[in-house]
Amino acid sequence: MSSQLKNFNGTDKRYNQFSAHLKNKFGVKVYKITLDAGFSCPNRDGKISTGGCIFCDDSGSFSQAHSKFLQIEEQVETGVENLKKRFKAEKFMSYFQAYTNTYKPVNELERIYNASLKHPDIVGLSIGTRPDCVDEDKLKLISGYKDDYYTWIEYGLQSIHDKTLRRINRGHDFDCFLKAYEKTKEYGINVCVHVIFGLWETHDEIMQTARKLAELGVDGVKIHMLCALKDTKLAKIYENGGIDFMSEDEYVNTCCDFLEYLPETTTIHRLAGNGFRETLIAPQWLGAKFDCLNKIDREFIKRNSYQGLKFCK
Repeated sequence: MSSQLKNFNGTDKRYNQFSAHLKNKFGVKVYKITLDAGFSCPNRDGKISTGGCIFCDDSGSFSQAHSKFLQIEEQVETGVENLKKRFKAEKFMSYFQAYTNTYKPVNELERIYNASLKHPDIVGLSIGTRPDCVDEDKLKLISGYKDDYYTWIEYGLQSIHDKTLRRINRGHDFDCFLKAYEKTKEYGINVCVHVIFGLWETHDEIMQTARKLAELGVDGVKIHMLCALKDTKLAKIYENGGIDFMSEDEYVNTCCDFLEYLPETTTIHRLAGNGFRETLIAPQWLGAKFDCLNKIDREFIKRNSYQGLKFCK
């Protein structure tokens, strides 16, 4: 059994938790400051479609941590003050989360990204986007930050299966992601891949996504549980009996299975969330973040298992 079984970044976690990875890298607590720079999305504004992904609400997956009416510098300042008080954080990453954060001309992107890095306690930059919204010029711009800041691009993939991507109205296929991923890695940029569990897929289909991400050697993974939020297409599907969501136990077991296939070097940016409480329709268990995380910990202990157990180079 791996010598890292109980020593991921010096913790007792059995997976490579991103927050612990950051603390190990910088020597202090590092938190992401979620930012809204007023981006749109080509899957909502008509370039691809006007419908958007079936699970996305009007916030564009934004945590609403800060007012969208604040300038970027003000959002950063507010985030630094709040996170220092709440979590005793000392360093921070600027995280462009809402909608598609490369969906502007390069000169505008440069101005926006630069504005987020002015605070002296910012040590990193993370940019959430779609694989169909990057090109050489944008990747060249983003790669220019990596010598001075811990720089990431977060791609919303959700699944490697094209039939699933069509069903959720994603607007791109897996090959589009693969090309964007390979080009991003050519520029030396860290990549975190977002996946969603519960998309009408079998357990084996979800594990196929895990094995493919392991084969690619992705730097990070963020796992989401599919949920129905108010005023989304998915909410209507759920209300009409078109989907049954995973139980918490099923989700916990699927997470552990998924992580067992990923290499130990892949950082895990998210396994559970407590957002969307005001707009969450189902599943209701999703709001209890720490209960879910504790159950994942206990399941790994019960299995005597850990991230990377089933990984094959």
